[in-house]
Amino acid sequence: MKSVILYGSRYGSARRYAQELSKQTDIPAVSYQEAPPLSKLETIVYIGALYAGGVLGLTKTLRRQSFGEHQRLVIVTVGLADPDILQNRENIRNALQKQIPAQLYGRAAVFHLRGAIDYQALSLGHRTMMALLHRSLQKKSAEEWNEEDRALMETYGKRADFADFASLRPIVNEIQGDTE
Repeated sequence: MKSVILYGSRYGSARRYAQELSKQTDIPAVSYQEAPPLSKLETIVYIGALYAGGVLGLTKTLRRQSFGEHQRLVIVTVGLADPDILQNRENIRNALQKQIPAQLYGRAAVFHLRGAIDYQALSLGHRTMMALLHRSLQKKSAEEWNEEDRALMETYGKRADFADFASLRPIVNEIQGDTE
């Protein structure tokens, strides 16, 4: 095995993307909790869900491994916020830079995908956190909301699925460009 797709998923969007990417590239996809030793791999793709400013499992995965100069790291975030909005992308990248050593972040190819949310499936802790955020936004005028706030207010309490497997194409191209 020369490559692996690792994923950190709590509610399923990151896992769905990882499994689809695996189908498109013939690279095995496994949970970060079952990660094989990464030192002999050429390409490591990490697809992780965004939670409270971080990527699920990414820090733990990187802490356990050392990366050689010959290795490629592709990081894919999956969240509710629209990554086509510059402010959202900047917020995600700032959070990533806190999780990843600077030299590794500088070498990584980074991509952002939209996921899904189903409030009925959220854990009590996540439901509580979202309710608090929702209440705090209700106290502001809609003109004060940023794009991420608007997305939260539009989807609050509902089920919304923004997953789009066509958005994997640039990631497939990145991986295939590396392995050919």
